[in-house]
Amino acid sequence: MTIAALPSVPVTVLGAGSWGTALAALACPRASTHIWARSASSVAHINQTHQLPKYLPGVTLPTQLHATDNFEHAIAHALGNDSTAGLLILGVPLAGLADICQRLNHVLPATRQHPLFVLRTSKGFDPHTGQLPHQITDQHLQAKPWLHTGTLSGPSFALEVAQGLPVALTVASTSEALCQTVVQVLHGQSARIYSSTDLIGVEIGGALKNIIAIACGIADGLQLGTNARAALITRGLAEIQRLGVALGGEASTFSGLTGLGDLVLTTTGDLSRNRQVGLALAKGQHLNDILASGLTAEGVRCAQAALKLAEQHHVRAPITAAICDVLFHQLDPRLAVQQLLARDPRLEHAQ
Repeated sequence: MTIAALPSVPVTVLGAGSWGTALAALACPRASTHIWARSASSVAHINQTHQLPKYLPGVTLPTQLHATDNFEHAIAHALGNDSTAGLLILGVPLAGLADICQRLNHVLPATRQHPLFVLRTSKGFDPHTGQLPHQITDQHLQAKPWLHTGTLSGPSFALEVAQGLPVALTVASTSEALCQTVVQVLHGQSARIYSSTDLIGVEIGGALKNIIAIACGIADGLQLGTNARAALITRGLAEIQRLGVALGGEASTFSGLTGLGDLVLTTTGDLSRNRQVGLALAKGQHLNDILASGLTAEGVRCAQAALKLAEQHHVRAPITAAICDVLFHQLDPRLAVQQLLARDPRLEHAQ
């Protein structure tokens, strides 16, 4: 895609967790960037010490990054004076996406001359409705002709992005203008940003890889070896692609950054919370105790919704089914592995 020269746009990131803050730091060199935080202490850390030790330990944030706990002021920055477009990044987890969209409805103007681009970063399925991030946004954010939405995804640990280490991500949207603006703001230096129109495929890859990461964490925790991990990654990718295509995604998307790329990172990286959940389960820890320790992972939240979608679309999802049995039906992880291995043989690429 050829990127046309665009005027500078103001950027606001909603959510000062690890990923929202990392993206805000990434945007700072190219755009006037504000970040909204619920916590006054987070605002003080960002504005005064240019650090956020709770989420990004050891990282020095750009001095030009401005934080606020005033929601209306944060939105007003992205809206500017309507002399140009603005970019609003929803840097919140899936559990907070509906609430943020509802709050936006109350502060966005009725009319506007220039576009406001809204970029989601949430990954997963809603555990109750099975909705993907774009479906949650469509339901809770009132549609306006000047409001363009999209999703940013790909293999990325927030800490590494904030440290300035290389990363490649994909922005997915039906709006070419949104894609161009996101590339303009985030592409370059340490980040490479690709574009896609396959919104469904991109979001499904980001959701399902977390479940496979729990499985790989279990295998690693049981010391089953790298052969077992490779098998889980490969067959997990096949499972992701089957369900993704059944739900309307494009098959080629799952061999790209938001499919294979994100899957490899989440199943092997030590910073992966989903993999850590699997490691803890393999040690015999109970899920409630794991979650009570503060270790939360989207794979736990969305596994049952993913399995339900697979069953509704008559898609084989044996790894997801096994993880649901371990998480919610107290199946011993070793027995889950044995049951996966005992399944009937089949052609590798059978549908």
